Amino acid sequence: MVKKNIEKLHTFVIPAYGESPYLEDCIRSLIEQRLSSGILMATSTPNQYISCLSQKYQIPLYINHGEAGISGDWNFGISQVHTPLFTIAHQDDIYLPEYSSRILEEYRRVKKPIIFFTDYWELRSDEVVKKDKLLNVKRLMLKPLEPRYAWNSKWWRRRVLSFGDPICCPSVTYVTDRLPAGTFRPNLKANLDWQAWESLSKLEGAFVYIKEPLMEHRVHSGSTTNKILESNARGKEDLYMLEKFWPKPVARLIDRLYSTNEKSAKA
Repeated sequence: MVKKNIEKLHTFVIPAYGESPYLEDCIRSLIEQRLSSGILMATSTPNQYISCLSQKYQIPLYINHGEAGISGDWNFGISQVHTPLFTIAHQDDIYLPEYSSRILEEYRRVKKPIIFFTDYWELRSDEVVKKDKLLNVKRLMLKPLEPRYAWNSKWWRRRVLSFGDPICCPSVTYVTDRLPAGTFRPNLKANLDWQAWESLSKLEGAFVYIKEPLMEHRVHSGSTTNKILESNARGKEDLYMLEKFWPKPVARLIDRLYSTNEKSAKA
């Protein structure tokens, strides 16, 4: 069977950082998609390890000489995209073979999409975790967005986001021309994705929720998310985001409940 190619429609952007031992597994999962998307890497920490993988798999590598940090790396990587759709593929994660094909299927069906996002599993110590407390809570939070009629509702998606961030960032595919410049802002470290969803949720169009686990998100002690949780920096950012939806007393109450669930994300 000839493998179909959608490189002109969709790009995986890998923001490579340091020397992640999982980067090659991520790359291989993107190459093994049932529909072949374009792939590029961007980094602000160029090194031989990243360069060798770029050469081995013939993936274009772009060096970010500008603003570093998560938001800087993501915005720089996005600036190299020339397709209607792109996914920020986190270097520690695995994308299941049907990911790009399911995104393309919905892209052809939905009018005015803004983002597409999927369900996911976790990878902990190389074991696939399909259910745990955090996953169950996030799936429950996303229940209102399961029906297709809810995808275009600003009210429903803002209600979902007002209780926390159940959208798995690496599962998200973006419609390139719907993203304003500098979508990911440098003022936050842990919640720059939640801040982006909040901003995009005000636009006309669809938040397309694909209720299928189409990727595996790795949770480990060396991950950026885990380091931020350990530093307690996330607490202030969570409250900052909740106050975009609620009066301060209500936001503080929700924050206590939300932070309890987030602790289970630690490796």
